[in-house]
Amino acid sequence: MEILPTISTFFIFLSAVLVAIGWRLIATDRPKAHKKAMISAAISALLFFIIYMSRTIFIGNTSFGGPEELKVYYTIFLIFHITLATVGAVFGVVTLYLAFKRKISKHRKIGPITSIIWFGSASTGIVVYLLLYVLYHGGHTTSLFKAILGT
Repeated sequence: MEILPTISTFFIFLSAVLVAIGWRLIATDRPKAHKKAMISAAISALLFFIIYMSRTIFIGNTSFGGPEELKVYYTIFLIFHITLATVGAVFGVVTLYLAFKRKISKHRKIGPITSIIWFGSASTGIVVYLLLYVLYHGGHTTSLFKAILGT
């Protein structure tokens, strides 16, 4: 079932590319194109989240399958990524809210910060994917239901 992590990682990569495009569009004074790019980026990020959460709940998370001596470094990196992704998602929602409410001066202040956080989140997410599924074989996978019910 490694296709789902590949698909979800594609969507997070796509969201980062669309944010970069949106950033360029607003820098060149093309607000309508910027809005379309950023909404597309948000939809791509949402698709990532839906696939990721569905996989986590029904199939499970994959543990690190690389060398034992790298596991602590992977875990620290994963915690950093999760923190960055959570902060990025919150900033993203706030940034979109400000744009839709036409609070443009606040949107302009927080937008670049949100974009930088999102680039970091997407980049570290891609590295996590590479570590779990490309560089090393994934470790054990347990669904949330099995973890809770002990079956």
